[in-house]
Amino acid sequence: MRAGILALQGAFAEHRNMLERLGTDCVEIRQRTDFHENLDALVLPGGESTVMRKLLTELELLEPIRKSIEAGMPVMGTCAGLILLAENVAGGESCFGTMPVTVRRNAYGRQLGSFQTVEEMKGVGQFPMTFIRAPYIEEAHDGVEVLAVTGGRIVAARYGSQLGLAFHPELTDNPDIHRYFIEEICRK
Repeated sequence: MRAGILALQGAFAEHRNMLERLGTDCVEIRQRTDFHENLDALVLPGGESTVMRKLLTELELLEPIRKSIEAGMPVMGTCAGLILLAENVAGGESCFGTMPVTVRRNAYGRQLGSFQTVEEMKGVGQFPMTFIRAPYIEEAHDGVEVLAVTGGRIVAARYGSQLGLAFHPELTDNPDIHRYFIEEICRK
């Protein structure tokens, strides 16, 4: 399997390390020429979603990535990556708009509002979740499967071949969510 990892901001190296531990070949996407047609999956890491959307547009990556996701390319979006996937962003603009959810940006406040918890995630089990200026899903629309809830808020969801996470699984030493992405979403 060959996964592309958007490498404009965020913990893309940590996603790469986790995926490579699981035997996945990875390509870092920094410009349009890095986005190959022969990728099997895509990871959208955390960062600042408005800056990422601006860079995706300037680098002419937004439309090719959107078309690939709409065509069924498996994608995992973490934190800002979830915001990029969301159809609706409360108080903001959508980017790819491929996942029928409404997301609230910076829902847990500033950097000081960052926290860790352990919660159950469907298909994964108990998992340590790290939230850094994290969003959450306010509404999950038709066809969206809620996978995890923290404090009454949706923090993980699946829509077909799209996995959206409000937290950072790449910042743990636990590969279970990346394994779930590979085995349950990419290989279906």
